[in-house]
Amino acid sequence: MISIGGLTVAYGGFTLLDNIDFHISETDKIGLVGKNGAGKSTIMKLICGEQSPTSGHIDMPSGLRIGYLPQIMQHHRGKTVMEETMTAFQDVKDMEAEMEAISSQLAERTDYESDSYLALISRFNEISDILALDNGETPLVKAEKTLLGLGFKDSDFSRKTETFSQGWNMRIELAKILLSSPDVLLLDEPTNHLDIESIEWLEDYLKAYRGALVLVSHDRRFLDNVTNRTIEIMLGHIHDYKVSYSKYLVLREERMAQQMAAFQNQQRMIEKTEDFIAKFRYKPTKSNQVQSRIKALEKLDRIEVDETDRATLTVKFPPSPRSGDVVFKATDMTAAYPGKTVFTHADIEIRRGEKVALIGRNGEGKTTLMRIIMGELDPTEGESRLGYNVDIGYFAQNQEDILDKNETVFSTLDRIAVGDIRSKLRDLLAQFLFRGEDIDKRVSVLSGGERARLGMAKLMLQPHNLLALDEPTNHMDIKSKDILKQALKSYDGTMVVVSHDRDFLNGLVDKMYEFRDGKVKEHLGSVEEFLEKRKIENLQELERRFSTQLDAQGTGTSRPSDQPASAKKEPETPVRSSSKEDFAARKAVSKEGRKLKNRVDYLEREISKTEKRMGEIETRLANPGKDDDIMDLTREYLENKRALDAMTDEWGSLIEKIEG
Repeated sequence: MISIGGLTVAYGGFTLLDNIDFHISETDKIGLVGKNGAGKSTIMKLICGEQSPTSGHIDMPSGLRIGYLPQIMQHHRGKTVMEETMTAFQDVKDMEAEMEAISSQLAERTDYESDSYLALISRFNEISDILALDNGETPLVKAEKTLLGLGFKDSDFSRKTETFSQGWNMRIELAKILLSSPDVLLLDEPTNHLDIESIEWLEDYLKAYRGALVLVSHDRRFLDNVTNRTIEIMLGHIHDYKVSYSKYLVLREERMAQQMAAFQNQQRMIEKTEDFIAKFRYKPTKSNQVQSRIKALEKLDRIEVDETDRATLTVKFPPSPRSGDVVFKATDMTAAYPGKTVFTHADIEIRRGEKVALIGRNGEGKTTLMRIIMGELDPTEGESRLGYNVDIGYFAQNQEDILDKNETVFSTLDRIAVGDIRSKLRDLLAQFLFRGEDIDKRVSVLSGGERARLGMAKLMLQPHNLLALDEPTNHMDIKSKDILKQALKSYDGTMVVVSHDRDFLNGLVDKMYEFRDGKVKEHLGSVEEFLEKRKIENLQELERRFSTQLDAQGTGTSRPSDQPASAKKEPETPVRSSSKEDFAARKAVSKEGRKLKNRVDYLEREISKTEKRMGEIETRLANPGKDDDIMDLTREYLENKRALDAMTDEWGSLIEKIEG
């Protein structure tokens, strides 16, 4: 469908993309991966015609419809959310108008056998067939479903687009692109401004999407669930894998290992051959053999090892000073701004060493709570307080608003560093991939990922015992996020994080507070369990809502445009109340049960890892290599065996408690 051949993009003496070739077919769902600045966004701009290559070509059929969502875009003003979204159906309106015009002509004409009359009939049938391919839902119903899936509420539909933030306007543009049903979707980091539930909805939408998809995302799970092909961009070249992201990582390691092994074997063979030639070059009895081997070396197809970019973050947070047992506590807390109440009657407790996630839709109060924790905002009702000896390190969501654009990378840290750390600033910046001339760059020219790394480096200047992180992984590439996650898992202080990245949160946090409909609710258990429960609830709500509309008005008919969006909702089933004592008892039992289950799940994962490692050691002990230390391997095996026995005993006792 789209053929890319010999594509090169160069800027002065720097070559970004070097003679790349690949093909996009009708069913491909491609994940473009690579470091920030590798050229992923450039490839998308080339495909949709916003940029021209230095050399090479891009061929595609005429009339191919491409939907492109860039990272930064111009937003339309002056219309409501629904009016702007409905512009996606302009082609449908045009076809309907053309059908009406053709119908009027056919009613007036009597030249039934003429070519022009038959051409009108043919065009009328063609348009009718196109419109009949629809699934029966009207454009208004489709628009409502898409906007609701992307996180809008009914009350938002009539608001002007200019009253929304840039992130919400990006959702409107995304809705328009999806509703236009293009042949090819080009999505450049579409999840950056989406909350965790909207990401799940978009993921399901793209799974069912029948066209071709080219996706840039730093969300590992999103890539895994949506794509079936991965194209890696590294140092100007591409490597094409016909698998999803996680499988690509495995195949890439295997390819590199095989390539290195073949290269090393060939080098040994070349070395032996050259030694033979040097040793017997001047012996007449060996002249034929020497000449034969010289010719063999000349004809040899030399194996080259692909150049790789091995620069990675090396993040390790400094040890944190001890704080009180309770790091932050809020009781019956309400937060509000003039004219808007964000959440009410929230009870929140964060204890020392906990790693807590704040999750929920955008605008529900996650950043507001961060501001309260930071002391930038006071609750309008109730009480909130920090614990004893709490020292907060804060990472803001919008680093471009926090960092001084006129400062350089080095001066940003040098201005606030004190003590011995001042002599180590260059080493610290090198850990965050600012090396050589990079440290003299102005903040104003840094990419989003570079600003995120610089903001994280600021947190390392002094030891904090509470990290408050608001969307720390936005704009970070996947490798950097993985390294940051491991550093946070090893961090010995307390952490509160706002993030919509499910893979980043999974295995990192042990407690969540969900912000929803003005309430704050504590959740224990894994992120996966929470998301599965929420997805089921959302699907049931959508089914109730739209099945009610269709039952009331007939299949394929939306409600009148002047009817409120919430008018047809089913009444909620009343919930029988119970005493506070009964509720507290049930909550305590439920909480204890979840804790037991979480511990069992953790032990099962660790037991599996330990057994796997023991099996690897057994294999090596059975056939040790020349570099294997038998004593070290035996010692490691016995240590794993003791740990396995202890975990198995604990697992058995917990299972008895749960079943008992």
